Formats: sequence, structure tokens, C-alpha cells
Amino acid sequence: MKRDVQIICENTGKRELIKPGLSLLEVSQAIGVKLAHPILGAMVNNELRELDYCIYSPKTIRFIDITHPAGMRMYQRSLFFLLSKAVRDVVPGGKLRIEHSVSKGFYCEIEGLNESLEYPLIFSISDRMHEIVDQNLPFSRDKVLTTDVVKLFRDLGDDEKANLFETRSTLYTSVYYLNDSVDYFFGSLVPSTGYLKVFDLVKYYQGMLLMVPKRSNPNEMEDIVLQNKMFDIFREYREWVDIIGVSSVATINKQVQQGGAGELIKISEALHERKVIQIADQIYSRRDKVRIVLISGPSSSGKTTFAKRIAVQLKVSGLKPYTISLDNYFVDREKTPRDEHGEYDFETIHALDIEYFNQDLIRLLRGEEVELPKFSFETGKRFFDGTKLAIESNGIIIIEGIHALNPELTHLIESERKFRIYISALTSLSIDGTNRIPTTDNRLIRRIIRDYRYRSYSALDTISRWESVRRGEDRYIFPYQEEADVMFNTSLLYEFGILKPFAEPILAQVPMNVPEYAEARRLLKFLSYFVGIPYDEIPPTSILREFLGGSTFSYK
Repeated sequence: MKRDVQIICENTGKRELIKPGLSLLEVSQAIGVKLAHPILGAMVNNELRELDYCIYSPKTIRFIDITHPAGMRMYQRSLFFLLSKAVRDVVPGGKLRIEHSVSKGFYCEIEGLNESLEYPLIFSISDRMHEIVDQNLPFSRDKVLTTDVVKLFRDLGDDEKANLFETRSTLYTSVYYLNDSVDYFFGSLVPSTGYLKVFDLVKYYQGMLLMVPKRSNPNEMEDIVLQNKMFDIFREYREWVDIIGVSSVATINKQVQQGGAGELIKISEALHERKVIQIADQIYSRRDKVRIVLISGPSSSGKTTFAKRIAVQLKVSGLKPYTISLDNYFVDREKTPRDEHGEYDFETIHALDIEYFNQDLIRLLRGEEVELPKFSFETGKRFFDGTKLAIESNGIIIIEGIHALNPELTHLIESERKFRIYISALTSLSIDGTNRIPTTDNRLIRRIIRDYRYRSYSALDTISRWESVRRGEDRYIFPYQEEADVMFNTSLLYEFGILKPFAEPILAQVPMNVPEYAEARRLLKFLSYFVGIPYDEIPPTSILREFLGGSTFSYK
């Protein structure tokens, strides 16, 4: 007779004895775990598992719901499968393509559609989704030889997925089934369609937005936030990658395997340079009025390198750029606002001396000489070391920082004198049609590498801070995106192949006994989809050099 298995349930803080072979769902019922929302999965020894996972040996378990980041990803992936099946049921020959996240939803288009995607068809797809939810159909998973998976998707006419698995070195691959539909997803799904009660479909440009619940309040839908400029950047980038034929991971992998990595790097960097020049030309065309360039963007978007590259192009145009650091305008430490936990909030705009900063800008724009402040992060005090600045008649001030697009930062400066730029790594590349690449993953991997190489932070340190970083971005950066005169996408088509050999050994150092292990494993799995690319051909002015080293720009 098999002995009972001891588990530690982190939700209850108790040790429990259970019968071996129970599924996680059965375990949660047996020990009476109750969460605020339906249990979607569990962290088992800090690895995400679905509720049909069976326990045979001692484990530490934390059950999660939609408010957990991994739980929200499970919910979203399951919605993607639900929507994909509904599209196939309603639109014969139609194939869903999930493009990117925008306006608090996921923008989707349908390939093979013989009519425009208007509300009557969207309503039909939504109705079919609700029917499947009401049927509470299970999502089932099967592990299959990867060679068989290639044949399966080839027979289904999904060459994109078939090509993807041809470039992977794994022996087995998990595929998911929903009634008569089969698909592959990067990560776990919820147990059944009955869990997916909160969603909506909304007409958006030529496609539709799949709206999802709020993580903070899953009974409510996210509110649509119009991001027309952001959408235009995604669309421009998507059109470009379609033209050169590298819109998915598989196509990039094949090009790399066939010796085309160098060409891909050259084309990607040339596009960046072309866009930087176009932005510099726009600023130059308004030189009679514009005297300040404001650059904002989220963490690890490449703001610093972009600011240096735009400065070079402005010099080529005959302007003289001057860079002012917002870091030197922090208020003294004792005047710094505190957050809801009583800790200093260095992310809020009110941690800066806004009035002092505006007065310096006004004096500089008048042609006066200004002694610039410095700020000591060791003492938490402002000081002056005699550094002075005066702006020449052809001068233009460059200001880079998270609050740069917040109108409050430069509220005493006339709008026509400012040119606003928002930058981010807006990945339009997809793993395949139903597996998008979150832009936050792009930035997180960049930051993990930079923090490790230049700030002596481990991947564990960076991952543990990431949720806080993201909250700050949601509060202080993203609300002002659409204030920009122009947006610049710093993502590079080839970059995951470059980042892969740098990131993998750093992520592998995250120990199994910490919660961050689950995220490290997820990122390692994500990077496994890419064929590595040598970094020798990356030019020294590339955005990526800010994170990898070897830049000709100084970042001191």
C-alpha cells in the first residue's frame, strides 16, 4: 500500500498528507483551498502546473487565480484558443492572427476572410465563443513526438507552426485539444472553457480587439484606451516585416540557419537609422519654434542610446544639441514623496523639483547662462560644482526620462517649443499566429542582461523588481504615450537570437527554491524557440549595444 504524500500548501501555510496520484484540482478540494477567484493552476516547487497535474511525491504548492501574473497569462492563452476555434467555426477557411497588445486589448485579424470584418460577423464570433463557454468544454493536452507535430500542422495547412517546430531541437512537444480543434500554445491553459466568462470583442480598424478582464478586478473588463499613434507604429512595423518576409520566429530561424543573419542585422539596423534620420528631419523642419526635444519610454526601451543617436543626426542637420539629465533635479531626500507603504517614491514626477527645472529651461531659452545642479544619490542632496550651460542660437535641448511626456514636467514651456518622442520595444514579431511575443518580455530580457553585466544584479534581483517597475510604467509613462509627436520602435527583428546566448546562462542561475524560478523557466523556454546569432556584426551604435556592451557611445 502506497504511503500518503506530504505537501506544503503556501496558501494555507499548512502541511497536509494526501493520497498519492491526486490531481492538483483534487488536492485543492481535499484540503479546502479557497481563493478570491477560481483556481486556474498552481506553482508546484515554483513551476507552473495545470490542475490535472498529479502529485506522487512531496511538493510545495501555491494555487493561483487570475490575479497572479501567470494566472492571467493562462486566461489570455485560453481565450486565444477559444477565439481561434470560434473563428474556424464561424468563418470556413478563416484563420485567426493575434497581432499585438494595444488599447488594453489584443488586436486580431482573420486571414482568408472574403468580406470586411464588421460588427455582424464579430457578433457571430462572440456568440459562438459564449456557446463554447456555456458547454464548459475541457482543454486537453497531449505530448507528441515533435516530428509528428510537424506533420500534424502541415496536414492542417498551418505551415507557420510546422516550420517553427522544424527549427526546434526538442524531441517531444505538447499540443492542446479543444473538442475538434488542435493547436499549440506557449504555456499552460485553464482547465476548461467554463472558466472564460469575462471577455469581449470590439471592432478596431480592419480587425477586432479581444478585451480581457482586469487583473486587479477580474469581474470587470479592461477599459479601452485609444492608442491610435501606437497602433500606427505597430501597423507600419508589421507591413515592413511582411514585405521582407520575416514575420514569425520560424522564418527568422530559417534565414539564420541558411546563413542570412548578417543580412537581417544590416536591414534591421538600416531601418532604425532611417527612422532616426526622419525624426531628426521633422525636428529640423520646425527649428524656428522647437527648442526642446523630450524623450520618454519604459524601462530598457533604449532611451539613452536613442537620445545619443538623435543628437548625432541633429548635428548633421546643423543644430547643436545639449543634453540635460532629469536625475539632477531630484528634490532633497527629506522632501521626496512617500508611497502607500511609507517608502520613498522616486518614480513619481513629484520626486523632481519641477518649478526649479522649468525656471532653468526658461532662462536657457532666453539665452542666459545657467549653473546646472547636481544631485548626490549618496547624500540625497542637491549641490553645485560650477557646471554652467548657455544655449547658442542654433541650440536645442534634449531631455530624456520617464516623465518627459508628462505635460506637468515642462508646464511653463509653450507647447510649440517642444517636440515629444515616445520610444519602446514594440515587438510585432510572433512565435506564430496564435502565440504573440509580449513587448514586456523583450524589455525584461534586455534589462536582465544589462543589470547583470553593468549593475551586478542577478536575474533573480531583476525579476523580483519587475512587477514594481511595470506598476510604475502603468502609472507614470503609459498614460502619456499619445502625447508624443512621433513614436519610435526600438525592437530589432534579429535581437532575440542575439540576446539568447547572453540571457540563458544568467537565467539558469535562478535557484529552484524561489518564486522567481517560474518566470526564469518561462523566459528560458521562450528563448529556446530562437536560433542563436553571433553578435559580431552588430554595429557599435546599435540600441542593443546599450545592453550588451561594445557601444561607441559613453553611458557615464
